[in-house]
Amino acid sequence: MSQKILLDKINIPGIKTYEVYRQNGGYASVEKALKTLTPDEVTEEVKKSGLRGRGGAGFPAGMKWSFIDKKSGKPRHLVCNADESEPGTFKDRYLMEFIPHLLIEGMITSSYALGANLSYIYIRGEYMWVYKILERAIAEAKAAGWLGKNILGTGYDLELHVHCGAGAYICGEETALIESLEGKRGNPRIKPPFPAVSGLWANPTVVNNVETIATVPWIVNNSGDDYAKIGIGRSTGTKLISASGHIKNPGVYEIELGLSVDEFMNSDEYLGGMSSSRPLKAFVPGGSSVPILPAELIFKTANGEDRLMTYESLSDGGFATGSMLGSGGFIVYNDTACVVRNTWNFARFYHHESCGQCTPCREGTGWLEKILWRIENGQGREEDIELLWSIQSKIEGNTICPLGDAASWPVAAAIRHFRDEFEYHVRFPEKIKNRDHFVAEPFSQVKHLVGGKVIV
Repeated sequence: MSQKILLDKINIPGIKTYEVYRQNGGYASVEKALKTLTPDEVTEEVKKSGLRGRGGAGFPAGMKWSFIDKKSGKPRHLVCNADESEPGTFKDRYLMEFIPHLLIEGMITSSYALGANLSYIYIRGEYMWVYKILERAIAEAKAAGWLGKNILGTGYDLELHVHCGAGAYICGEETALIESLEGKRGNPRIKPPFPAVSGLWANPTVVNNVETIATVPWIVNNSGDDYAKIGIGRSTGTKLISASGHIKNPGVYEIELGLSVDEFMNSDEYLGGMSSSRPLKAFVPGGSSVPILPAELIFKTANGEDRLMTYESLSDGGFATGSMLGSGGFIVYNDTACVVRNTWNFARFYHHESCGQCTPCREGTGWLEKILWRIENGQGREEDIELLWSIQSKIEGNTICPLGDAASWPVAAAIRHFRDEFEYHVRFPEKIKNRDHFVAEPFSQVKHLVGGKVIV
């Protein structure tokens, strides 16, 4: 059994409440930090831990904290990004819904490290029931003296608020989130300046993911060195994975980074293998925005090494033969899944969620959606595949924020690894008009029609 840092107490009856959370060691990191450590010492422990941002980018959290401007004399802010809107990702919701005080404790300890006296949790609009859970937990924490003026008699003040977004994926991008928090339209900002210098109301600001902040109490209570001993290489600690798709045991799992993809997929402790006798076709390891990988590149890298659940191993080979750990949205497909339809569905989402600020994204995501719809509905043309490739390549890297990349990468990977499936859709439109065309006749049985080898 792997070590649990975030989920070890989540099944304790009543852990949602302050009383039970406190009885089980809750808020110990706040006591330790405020009474025995300086803010810089807390930051140093997080740096030693090697903790990387769990929202998707994987940037070292302690290093990000060290960038905050402490010389300007301006107020500083910590903002928790709880806008979790990445399709296939639901692990932050799980933490907030079932053990909300863990996040609040992490917010207090982290705010102290940053010298922030006013902090926010920005939660996605569709999580209204979770918003109410957090509001109740904050009220409990404040009544118990963990928030407000002169916390624990140390002279440290902190006010913490939950802000509910309006349901926009783009507000998961930190500068768009800040714009929304200020009451503006959620458009990403051009950087520099970065939020650490000029963020919320032009004040120095750090934006971190729910899982990242919830990990801080364990690091402070134990030590950054102890956290760094978990995991492998630069992928230290544990990671929450949201698992879904054609698997026996979907759900949220906490794994030690370094676990093999094979063990995670097939062991009874985790996903338990495929949900039926249908074979594995593909998977998306880190949410809808990361490249899809075919079965032959899931358990082994292109070099024949075991594929591990780490930032480095999942990206081994670059986008040619690798993907990304991303936000940990682990989606598994058997051979009845249609890659073209799946890619169209992702493209439809990104077109809808584009803020429209950048022309390549505003126009290009719409073109991707239309062309993929055409191919999936039996109206595709031979040149459409190259047209898709051209459009995605002109979006990637040409937008203010990464949404353009998020829209491009799934399309590029789908064509790179499943081009023959796109060709089949174009050449045999009558065969794919039935929405479940690969359920009765999986592509592995008909790929010989486009020059591929039949797989029985």
